[in-house]
Amino acid sequence: MTTLPEIVRLTPSAEDYAYTFGGRAPLVTVRPGTVVELTTEDCFGGKVRGTGDLPSQVCVFPYLNPVTGPIAVAGAEPGDVLAVHFVEIVPARDHGISSTFPHFGALTATHTTAMLHAPLEERVWIYDLDVAAGLCRFQARNSEFSVDLPLDPMHGTVGVAPAAGEVLASITPGAHGGNLDTPEMRAGTTAYFGVNVEGGLLAIGDGHARQGEGEVCGTAVEAAMRTTVVVDLIKGGGPAWPRLENDSYLISTGSARPLEDAFRISQHDLVGWTGELLGLDHLDAYQLVSQAGLAPAANVCDTNYTMVAKLPKALLGSAQPYDGLHTRLRAVAQAYLHHR
Repeated sequence: MTTLPEIVRLTPSAEDYAYTFGGRAPLVTVRPGTVVELTTEDCFGGKVRGTGDLPSQVCVFPYLNPVTGPIAVAGAEPGDVLAVHFVEIVPARDHGISSTFPHFGALTATHTTAMLHAPLEERVWIYDLDVAAGLCRFQARNSEFSVDLPLDPMHGTVGVAPAAGEVLASITPGAHGGNLDTPEMRAGTTAYFGVNVEGGLLAIGDGHARQGEGEVCGTAVEAAMRTTVVVDLIKGGGPAWPRLENDSYLISTGSARPLEDAFRISQHDLVGWTGELLGLDHLDAYQLVSQAGLAPAANVCDTNYTMVAKLPKALLGSAQPYDGLHTRLRAVAQAYLHHR
């Protein structure tokens, strides 16, 4: 039987939320193997409550995309691996919010993609969330059309402090993680981050009730969350870019502009990871990933774009990423849920 771990609860006040990765002292320090129950606010800081609350009027830049943390992990040192297993992600309210913005999103002019056409209208959609039924309802603003979509809660922003004392806005994805905006970051997934500073300094936010691949309009169904994670530590072997693992796939990430460089980073990492696990040279691993891999977009709207690269774990045989840590953390998660 799996021994129940230590449980720490973290419910930040408005003053506790961070808007950067790096540059902040930890709110709490936990030991490896600890379960952390935490709450997160939506990317609008809870200030958009109806269709009349335009983000440009009720939100103040740069106080967007708040994250809960940092959480220091005792014994974490640069070069280590910080593992974060998502046990449960549950919307904290009965609604989620999405919006379009002028000069933001994949299908409009931005400050770096200059066009002469008029900016998009700023518009807000409110989604009714039914957690018990596992549904969120899209209601068109300019017609009677509506449809229920499956709830698929995930966190858009998860990461650690960057290296070299750098401080990055929480809206920016990179090698430290951050605003990756991949739907793969859901319950049942273990994320691996390379530790850059003492304690690692994990932070989590930007809950999405669901999100399409690419987050095309720039926002998902944004929602405050009640989230539970198990945080663990592997000494040494920190990956250059965030990696994810679920029961079915290895997943590598890459964040950059242009989009093809994000694609290349994620594929390069997956080729290296696959080669290490199977004892293949680069070209053999490259060939396997080329024929068996998947490459969904994570986001094409943030300050950097993010791509992910996936390989079915069924191809690995008996090879175990990180010596089977994902499986062990899944067992801890199930014990926690059973005894809660």
